[in-house]
Amino acid sequence: MRILVVEDDAEIGAAIRSRLTRLGHAVDLEADGASANALLAIERFDLVVLDVMLPSMDGFAILRRVRAAGGATPVLLLTARSTIDDRVSGLGLGADDYLVKPFDYRELEARVQALLRRGSGHANDVLTVGSLVVDRSSRLAELEGKPLSLSRQEFALLEILASRPQRIFPKEELLSQLFSFGNEPSTNAVEQYVTRLRKKLLGSAVEIRTVRGMGYQIASA
Repeated sequence: MRILVVEDDAEIGAAIRSRLTRLGHAVDLEADGASANALLAIERFDLVVLDVMLPSMDGFAILRRVRAAGGATPVLLLTARSTIDDRVSGLGLGADDYLVKPFDYRELEARVQALLRRGSGHANDVLTVGSLVVDRSSRLAELEGKPLSLSRQEFALLEILASRPQRIFPKEELLSQLFSFGNEPSTNAVEQYVTRLRKKLLGSAVEIRTVRGMGYQIASA
C-alpha cells in the first residue's frame, strides 16, 4: 500500500519509513508541512501518518484542508500533545486515529495495519481468494495449504489484488501503490510482477486475469 509519512524529526521519520517499508508498503517521507500539503493535492495515498507539529503548516491545518477537499484517506496523527482537548480536536477534524509520542513502533505498525484493513473493508488481516490465503500480519501467503515463496514486491502486489477480488486494478494505480514517489519504474514493472505471480499460481484455480485496456484482477474459478 502507498503511505505518506509527514514527520520533521529526521530520526523518527526514517525509522517509521524503514519499518513500514519492511512490511511491504511504498512509503514517501516529507518533513515540511507545506510540501506535504502540496503532495497530497496531486498524489493518491492509502494512508497518511501525520505529525501535528510541523514547519510551514501544522498537521491540523493539513488535515483540515484534506477533509475540506473531500479527501477520505485514513489519517493517523502523531503528536507529543497528550491532552484530551488536543486529541478531541484532531479527531474532530477528521483524523482516524491518534498516537502520542513517545510510542512503541510495534503499536504504530499495528495501528497502521488496522487503518489499512479498515480502509479496504476487511475485519481482519487474512485475505482469502479460493484456495489462496494472504496473511497481511505475518506477511505470508499460502496456496492450497502450501506456502508461497514471494519477494516483498510480489507479496505487496498479491495483497493489493486479493484485498478486492474481482475488482479491476489499472496498471497505473498498481504502480502508484507499489512504489514511492520518485521511484516509479515503467508500467512494465507491473507486468513483470504479474507474470511472476502467475507462474506461482499456475495449476491452481486462482488466477490473475488481464482485462484488455483496463488492468488486472484476481479471481478463483
